[in-house]
Amino acid sequence: MEIKLVKIENPQAYNFILGQSHFIKTVEDIYEVLISSSPFIRFGVAFAEASGPRLVRFTGNDDELIDLARNNLLKIGAGHSFIIFLKDSFPINVLNSIKMVTEVCTIFSATANPLEVVVAETEQGRGVLGVIDGGSPLGIEIEEDIKSRKDLLRRFGYKF
Repeated sequence: MEIKLVKIENPQAYNFILGQSHFIKTVEDIYEVLISSSPFIRFGVAFAEASGPRLVRFTGNDDELIDLARNNLLKIGAGHSFIIFLKDSFPINVLNSIKMVTEVCTIFSATANPLEVVVAETEQGRGVLGVIDGGSPLGIEIEEDIKSRKDLLRRFGYKF
């Protein structure tokens, strides 16, 4: 087995969700969840088949995000993985709905941070072992940091 790191290409720092699913129906079911979540959401979805023709299947309503999803998922190369790139929405707005898609098994990450995917490769194929999301902590928050955190949540409208 060989361990590889695959860096997600995301030049615009879009939010994205990386997960694992189990069936080709995933790409259409995720589309339905996303398109019904908001009239303003823009997204691209890609899903990697693990058997049959083993293609990267894709959908979405934004060509740039679809391209990002396809290209990144092809680089990851792990069967039954999926990635969703989002614009005009945050993962928090759709994550529970994505988790409820009957084919979804695991969510590895939901972020806009720089991300590295830890991939294992064997003779059979590739699998996602985990992710490295952003950087390591530099310390513990102090009162000023707590105020900044609370202000940010209120500015986004998540708290009152």
